[in-house]
Amino acid sequence: MTETLKDRLLQALIDSKNIEKKDVDAALRLQKTKKISLDKALIEQGLINEKDLLILLVKELHIPSINLSKYKIDPTLQEIISERVARQYRIIPISRLGNTITIALSDPFNIFAIDDLKNITSKEIDVVMSTDSEIMKAVDIYYGTKGAASVTEISKDISMDNFEVLSEDTTEIGEDSTGEGEQAPIIRMVNLVIKEALKANASDIHIEPTTDNVRVRFRVDGILRDVLNIPKQNQNAVIVRIKIMSRLDITTNRIPQDGRFKLKTVNQVVDFRVSLLPTIFGQKIVMRVLDKKSLSIGLEGLGFSPKSIEQLQDAIKKPFGMILVTGPTGSGKSTTLYSIINQLNTVDRNIITVEDPVEYLIEGLTQIQARPEIGLTFAEGLRSILRQSPDIVMVGEIRDSETADIAIKASLTGQLVFSTLHTNDAAGALTRLVDMGVEPFLVASSLVMVSAQRLCRKICINCKEPAKIPAKVLDDLGLNLPSGKTFYQGKGCDICRQTGYRGRMGVTEILDVDDPVREMLIKGASSDEIKNFAIKESGMTTLWDDMVDKFKAGSTTIEEVLRVTSKD
Repeated sequence: MTETLKDRLLQALIDSKNIEKKDVDAALRLQKTKKISLDKALIEQGLINEKDLLILLVKELHIPSINLSKYKIDPTLQEIISERVARQYRIIPISRLGNTITIALSDPFNIFAIDDLKNITSKEIDVVMSTDSEIMKAVDIYYGTKGAASVTEISKDISMDNFEVLSEDTTEIGEDSTGEGEQAPIIRMVNLVIKEALKANASDIHIEPTTDNVRVRFRVDGILRDVLNIPKQNQNAVIVRIKIMSRLDITTNRIPQDGRFKLKTVNQVVDFRVSLLPTIFGQKIVMRVLDKKSLSIGLEGLGFSPKSIEQLQDAIKKPFGMILVTGPTGSGKSTTLYSIINQLNTVDRNIITVEDPVEYLIEGLTQIQARPEIGLTFAEGLRSILRQSPDIVMVGEIRDSETADIAIKASLTGQLVFSTLHTNDAAGALTRLVDMGVEPFLVASSLVMVSAQRLCRKICINCKEPAKIPAKVLDDLGLNLPSGKTFYQGKGCDICRQTGYRGRMGVTEILDVDDPVREMLIKGASSDEIKNFAIKESGMTTLWDDMVDKFKAGSTTIEEVLRVTSKD
């Protein structure tokens, strides 16, 4: 029987790596079972790594390899091979000479892909080799920064059937208008952006006009990343479309606007909060994705430690008092508060919130949108709330002394009050309220608990692998860990989009305001003194300690520890 190229490669693998034939056979079975390429099957089985496999392929098949990170790709090739095709076949076009296009691929045995590319491009296909991860990284860079294709071209395969835009009263917004923002390609383009954002679990969609085009970015796990560019000539149409969806005034362009809409897909209804801001290049749009499913997973699902959950659960059982969640913008304060409120949302409780803006619309709550321009501030809203006989009150944020004073007095007269504050740590919230002009004895009497919070990225479980961390790095950070301890990192895969991270979890520092802490506050102790006392006497877990615990448990990386927190 004639030996095929595939057989020759596998035999070379057995000879060069001292691998047993049964292991290769297991990889071939895995390839058939999971319907993946041969190179992926060999790598998944741990028989060889990407770089060694590339060297072996080049040697045995006499196909040249290329370092994509140092190669400048011809931008005109995007007109011949689209991003969708490149991702589908896991290839990237390199160059064109006459009627021949050279592509880089990692699986030279995929002759069907080469044949399909010949039919798609109507050109001859020549191949060079690279690793799969390098190819997909190059695709992200190459197509992510390209000159924008036409909206019609980008959106031609996007279906409108899976999307139903709803107004606040859940009535459908019709698609029969003939305005610029209602043209079918524009609708499909906006649908595409939203669909990809939901697929990527993005928390925000940024649509930013620039000099030459409209840049679209997603915030995924707290990090912004480029997605695509929309042609400049379609800028107004996209903005109008989103304004129509959000029921905003399409004739107003010079002042900020805020709106919201619901989107009904096959599996879920998702809320979007929309903010438009005029810039020198046009209106910038940020759409916050508000998925209510995250509120029903409970505090355990937010990644809090068992100790933190126990402290929070004890605090929310109190009949009255104030509970504060602190942290910078984007640290998950609202999600934590809504998750707690969702847990307390029973028929026998009157729960009222005053927010700016109202993030999640939750059945069973009375939610008030603060409007400072008409005099409905947090303080005024809170005064009105207290005349509605509430059991639980949530104030979106304590921004001034008046709001702080009313909220604290409400907590002393029988209500359980939740709110947020911008401070770096838990102890800082106590002195911050005093700095706002609230009497120390009132702060001491009202506060039940303060939770400082951050969000850190979790290692992708699909590509999680052991990591080597120099002992000196651990020693410099004061991490006394046992020798032989295994640490982890994410290698990067399609599921996590080559980042090595997927999802986030909460990091907390919870200060129980007990009698000794109250006495210290009344006597004028500083936030550092209160914090040191709580650590020493009450065993308070700091943000740094909680983050290090998550690193030790293999849930996150040392890079995330240093990015999110700092050692005092």
